[in-house]
Amino acid sequence: MNEPANETRPATGPTAYVPRRITGPVLMGVVPGQPLAVAHRAAELAYSLKVNLICAYVDVTSYLVKEPDGRVEALPIDPDGIDDDIEGISESIRERLQDALDSTGIDWSFVMLAGDPARAMGRLAESVDASVIVVGIRERGLGARFEELLVGSVAVHLTHRQHRPVLVVPLAPHTKHHRQEGH
Repeated sequence: MNEPANETRPATGPTAYVPRRITGPVLMGVVPGQPLAVAHRAAELAYSLKVNLICAYVDVTSYLVKEPDGRVEALPIDPDGIDDDIEGISESIRERLQDALDSTGIDWSFVMLAGDPARAMGRLAESVDASVIVVGIRERGLGARFEELLVGSVAVHLTHRQHRPVLVVPLAPHTKHHRQEGH
């Protein structure tokens, strides 16, 4: 039974992809001393998408504990801690971001998280329905390589632990090789 060549059949199979408007915020991970290039790129993305920017600092010297009453509290891994001034560090990061972002017209906020950076960022991304996560890559050096061997790259862990896209901003630009005129 052949169908006539000019007869059309209804489409079968999966429905066509229809893109949706991105409405979730841009989530940016920040660390002390991070070049503002990461914040600038995240701000450009948030501005272009017309969404909010959430800047998150993860305190790796503390961990989360769920209390019997349902509250979640961050406790230090070592009560005698290596860094007793976590509030000061957090405030310093927030002030630096404020100087860089307040004049941009972008709605932005700063939050402090605790624990493993990739897990903490993933949980926050899920809870706010983030559109994208923006992180910087540490500048290359022996210390950065050693740390990456021990704990791994936050960007890599993020890409493996959740379904949102991760934008990785390089912090050390590569030098460009320019051809000289006449050669």
